[in-house]
Amino acid sequence: MNQKPIADNILEVLNLESFYGPIMAIRGASLVVKKGQIVTVLGANGAGKSTLLKTISGIMDPEKGQIIFEGEEIQGLEPHKIVRKGIVHVPEGREVFPLLTVDENLTLGAYTRSDKAEIAKDRQLVFDYFPILSERRNQEAGTLSGGQQQMLAIGRGLMLRPKIMLLDEPSLGLSPLLVQEIFAILKRLNQDEGVTMVLVEQNAKVALELADVGYVMEIGRIVMDGTADRLMESEDIKAFYLGHQEVGERGERRWKRKKTWR
Repeated sequence: MNQKPIADNILEVLNLESFYGPIMAIRGASLVVKKGQIVTVLGANGAGKSTLLKTISGIMDPEKGQIIFEGEEIQGLEPHKIVRKGIVHVPEGREVFPLLTVDENLTLGAYTRSDKAEIAKDRQLVFDYFPILSERRNQEAGTLSGGQQQMLAIGRGLMLRPKIMLLDEPSLGLSPLLVQEIFAILKRLNQDEGVTMVLVEQNAKVALELADVGYVMEIGRIVMDGTADRLMESEDIKAFYLGHQEVGERGERRWKRKKTWR
C-alpha cells in the first residue's frame, strides 16, 4: 500500500531500492525533507549517497520504493520532467560546459524558462552571490579554478529557480578556505532565498554545521538520522567522521552502536 505524504514535507523518499546492474546500491532507504530545510546525507565512498541523488533526480530508475515531491510520486519520470518540477541536481565534479563561457553556462541553466526579464534578474542574483563569476563572465568555464567552477555549477542550478537543490559533494577537491566560503553562501541562499537543499557530503563537520537534519548512509542503508546538533554529539559520528575510526580486523568500519532518532 502506498503511503500518503505528510503535508509539510516537500520531498519524501520511502523504502527506496536502486541497482547498478546486478549490484544493489540503495537498500530500502527512506528520508524526509521539509520545505526550507537543509538536509545532509553523510557516508563514506561507496555508501550510496550519489546514487540516492541520481535516483531522486531521475538519472537512475528505482527498482522499488516511492519518491514523493510536493505530494506527487515522481519515481520513474524522465530527468527533464523532474527538473521542470523544480528539482535541480548539482552533480559531483561540477560538470560545467568547459568550452562555453560563464555567461553561456548560466544561460543554459535557464533552458526551461522563457521569461527574459526574470532570467536577467536571476543572473544578477547569481553574480551578487558569486561576484567572481561576474568578473569572469566572458571566460571559458574550463579555465576557471575548481572553486570557481563549483560556484558556477551552483549558480547554473539557481538559474532554474529550484524548489529544492540536490548538491553532490560541493566541497570535493577544494581548499578549507574555499569550502567555508561556498558553504557560507549556501547558508545565505537557504536563509535569504528560501532554497531547500539536500547536501551529500563526506566532510561531516561542515555539513552538520550547515544542516538542520542529517542522515548517515552505509552500504546503501540509512543507519542513523537525527537533527544536526544531535548527530554532532553522537559518539558514533565523532568516532567515524569527526575523529578517529574504530577499525576491524579486515579494515572495515565498525559501529559501536546504531541509533535512530525520529
